[in-house]
Amino acid sequence: MVSFVIMIAKIVPRISMSLRERINQDVKNAMKAKETKKRDALRLLTSAFKQIEVDERKELSDDDVIKIIQTQVKRRHDAASQYKEASREDLMQIELDEIAFYEPYLPKQLSDEELTSALKEIISKVGASTMKDMGKVMGMASKELAGKADGKRINECVKTLLG
Repeated sequence: MVSFVIMIAKIVPRISMSLRERINQDVKNAMKAKETKKRDALRLLTSAFKQIEVDERKELSDDDVIKIIQTQVKRRHDAASQYKEASREDLMQIELDEIAFYEPYLPKQLSDEELTSALKEIISKVGASTMKDMGKVMGMASKELAGKADGKRINECVKTLLG
């Protein structure tokens, strides 16, 4: 029986890990390496995944996982800015460390130049010329640039291009 499993393992090509499986593997690796901060941060992430799965009764795809990670990063940024205003540098640093643990799982963000050129292309597709057309541009840009740029950055760039 064991030899049969080994034969199948050699025949069946290795399927790439999903993002969630990769995060679970990194939690295990962090436990083995006794990296408590990384382990705790990634466990918070996995608990967020489980919460969404239970609430919505669905299996998460990689896109869903990326959206959850982006939400967690945004929450950490907001918390860090509030801690900075309250002069709590120690708590701010904890939030920034967690962001650093989450970012490797996110797609590469567009640079300002790449974002501007992508938005110029979208503006020409939509035929926008004034601020009144911003809604059309934002709708298409949100879909096309999802995960590649933050909505706030897209919004500011569209305002400068149309304004």
